[in-house]
Amino acid sequence: MADPATYRPQTGEIPTNPGVYRFRDPHGRVIYVGKAKNLRSRLNSYFANPAGLLPKTHAMVHAASSVEWTVVGSELESLQLEYTWIKEFKPRFNVVFRDDKTYPYLALTMSEKFPRVQVMRGDRRKGTRYFGPYTAGAIRETMDTLLRVFPVRSCSAGVFKRAQASGRPCLLGYIDKCSAPCVGRVTPEEHRVLAEDFCAFMGGEAKRFISKLEKQMAEAVSTLDYERAARLRDDISALRKVFERNAVVLAEDTDADIFALHEDELEAAVQVFHVRGGRVRGQRGWVVEKVEDSTTPDLVEHLLQQVYGEDSDSHGRLPREVLVPVAPSNAEELTEWLGGLRGAKVDIRVPQRGDKAALMSTVRENAEHALKLHKTRRAGDLTVRSQALQELQEALDLPVPLLRIECYDVSHVQGTNVVASMVVVEDGLPKKSDYRKFSVTGAAASDDTAAMHDVLTRRFRYYVEDKTAQVEAAALTGHQAALDAAGDAAVLDTTTAAPRAKFAYPPNLVVVDGGQPQVNAAARALAELGIDDVYVVGLAKRLEEVWLPDSDFPVILPRTSQGLYLLQRIRDEAHRFAITFHRQKRGKAMTLSALDGVPGLGESKRKALVAHFGSIKGVKAATAEELTAAKGIGPSLANAIVSHFSSEDAAGETVPAINMTTGEIIET
Repeated sequence: MADPATYRPQTGEIPTNPGVYRFRDPHGRVIYVGKAKNLRSRLNSYFANPAGLLPKTHAMVHAASSVEWTVVGSELESLQLEYTWIKEFKPRFNVVFRDDKTYPYLALTMSEKFPRVQVMRGDRRKGTRYFGPYTAGAIRETMDTLLRVFPVRSCSAGVFKRAQASGRPCLLGYIDKCSAPCVGRVTPEEHRVLAEDFCAFMGGEAKRFISKLEKQMAEAVSTLDYERAARLRDDISALRKVFERNAVVLAEDTDADIFALHEDELEAAVQVFHVRGGRVRGQRGWVVEKVEDSTTPDLVEHLLQQVYGEDSDSHGRLPREVLVPVAPSNAEELTEWLGGLRGAKVDIRVPQRGDKAALMSTVRENAEHALKLHKTRRAGDLTVRSQALQELQEALDLPVPLLRIECYDVSHVQGTNVVASMVVVEDGLPKKSDYRKFSVTGAAASDDTAAMHDVLTRRFRYYVEDKTAQVEAAALTGHQAALDAAGDAAVLDTTTAAPRAKFAYPPNLVVVDGGQPQVNAAARALAELGIDDVYVVGLAKRLEEVWLPDSDFPVILPRTSQGLYLLQRIRDEAHRFAITFHRQKRGKAMTLSALDGVPGLGESKRKALVAHFGSIKGVKAATAEELTAAKGIGPSLANAIVSHFSSEDAAGETVPAINMTTGEIIET
């Protein structure tokens, strides 16, 4: 752990302006982002008496190795820049609200040419409108009901493309639950109007559509068109069925988001009710680990930043009122920022009495239940993870906590299609965004130890290069500082935004799938690169032994050890990831085509030929002149194709287009 005194800036160097500051660890990663009305006062509070800091702040300043800041013009600008950097760097010591992904949402992909309505869970996507959440049964029923009136496309991309190619819509197009834009029944503009009407109805404008249909039904009756009137009557009934599911809780002109939270010393749960037209249109929930020492107003401020900052379509979704349990920090700046997002005034208020205060009590009760449920589900898992990491650190006698573990596995079949995988675990949880796949070729593919040495060398070479670049950058910065000090007008320029964090930072522990040979190969690769702060172990599958480099005897962990279970799970995940990649490569390598032997004919031109003539048989029957009609096929290549098939016929052999793994005929 670093001593804060080693990187504390001189008091006179820190400006008294408002701004945003960043703490970085020894690897250059941003671990905390904060803002301040007075940078000097705020930063000095971290260094004046580190021993007197609260535990989490104490851990943060001792995990950091440097601090930097950016001066801005106003507190509103500091609010915007703080949010931007938290979103970009994802600092581990900042509060991050994790969205509750238990319930499904009704979503419309408005960013697509033909918007699609579907049920979605998980992270929100840019350009998609969300409504809900609903229970699993209710959302399917709601979607099926609304497609009667708003026949928006609901099929997948694959089904849509097949319908376009065949010129025939899917079943929903025949039963009038899709307007069939795939076959041109409606134009893209008409289909988008349907999607926008769908969003408007779900957004609280139900009465407008119901009134419109009632007028159309009356007109149909007056013209004695009873069949159309009956269809409109059924549509009105369907819309009312969806509309009446939401209970009226406030006045009909009320548009508000009502937030409430329930917290303890370590975590906080947040719930929000989205009220539109006086009815509860949706509910969302978050749980946050209080990794920084935040007050309730600070939590509310970060919550509003993340909730409305992450929604790309906030302009049309932000309500007139945002009701919160306590006034957030920087309430005036937040109000101005949200007003800019909405394009109109937004009021942030704390309800004191009446129906809104009563509804907030209901929201708060939901937050209390959500935190209890979260703790029930996570308590065992969190305890086991902490115990496993601690057991591993003690058993391997490592001086550092195992915050990041990387595991490597090599996969092949008798030395062919050699691949390797890297899986990453941070704080005991998989970090799939950092998983990597490696193709191993040449001499490195000769055996497992050579492949392991090659993969580790390739992975950590980037870390060494990045570390060298950081040293050179620091030297340049020091040289510039010396030049500035020699000048008459030295100016500290901290306005340049930091580059995006790179993947090249190292793990605390490398785990390889294998015994002593694989471990020694991995350790040798790190030693050749000059890396001495990454520890290596291997897990041999036969007896589940843990091997250390240059050790004649393995470490035997108890069979009931949580540390051993963690190593096994990581090793099995690396094996699964490697096998998946190996099967993909093997499948591609074993797919043969009758056109493979034609010199100068690559994969894209083979596909163009088959697409143009419909099959290999059609290509074979074509003349050289006809072949040139296909995309990318010139006269010389056409003659080569004709010669290729002529030589096959003379030899009496035909190479089938077949997947040799499954026996499936690919092209006929």
